[in-house]
Amino acid sequence: MAAVAESKGRGAAIVMAAYLLFLMLPIYWLLNMSLKTNAEILGAFSLWPRNPTLDNYRTILTDPSWYMGYVNSLIYVVMNTVISITVALPAAYAFSRYRFLGDKHLFFWLLTNRMAPAAVFALPFFQLYSSIGLFDTHIAVALAHCLFNVPLAVWILEGFMSGVPREIDETAYIDGYSFPRFFVKIFMPLIASGIGVAAFFCFMFSWVELLLSRTLTSVSAKPIAATMTRTVSASGLDWGVLAAAGILTIIPGALVIWFVRNYIAKGFALGRV
Repeated sequence: MAAVAESKGRGAAIVMAAYLLFLMLPIYWLLNMSLKTNAEILGAFSLWPRNPTLDNYRTILTDPSWYMGYVNSLIYVVMNTVISITVALPAAYAFSRYRFLGDKHLFFWLLTNRMAPAAVFALPFFQLYSSIGLFDTHIAVALAHCLFNVPLAVWILEGFMSGVPREIDETAYIDGYSFPRFFVKIFMPLIASGIGVAAFFCFMFSWVELLLSRTLTSVSAKPIAATMTRTVSASGLDWGVLAAAGILTIIPGALVIWFVRNYIAKGFALGRV
């Protein structure tokens, strides 16, 4: 029995190692390309840079047309995450604690907005923001992404809130807590894991979304994803700079995962994720 268990453990370790290798291979290859010149990338095949260079990263960090793309993306992503969570918290509480006419239909309608492709809303948003002077602004992209992130955040948070006993609300009211004080001081700490999970998914969707962010911006608020699609020159694609931009694009998402990793683990274990 011990030998069988040991062989199963060894087999599971091999499978896990192969799976991790499969996941990390594209990231390694992107890093490998980012440390090469275009001539070396288009030349002979190599598993590592023969003459490593940081010129590609230097280009991104010194050229405003590149590094401002990261700044613009971070601005509207953070704005969207804050707005989405702020709107979703009271909405999720209402769905969790109260029963009203059409509540289930309204909840389903919110989710249908999340199911629709972004291309459906690109033209209406473009015409709306152009007419009211919000085109090419960070708030325009942030508000557009709320159409998808708010329903997702409401759905996640409602699952966490439904797991909190209603007696806690009643006890707080008996103790003299006002609703805002109860919600901030008592209720929100109880669903901190849900807030972390919802914020993570809102951040990730807004960070990687391309169609709306590219359609609703041109210069002042152009995100990094749009910048990366406009790197064709007379000599062709600048593969090294694109690879370096890809590596730098992964970093914010990795940092978010690192800081909310405990909340994400609890959310997958306890919440509606």
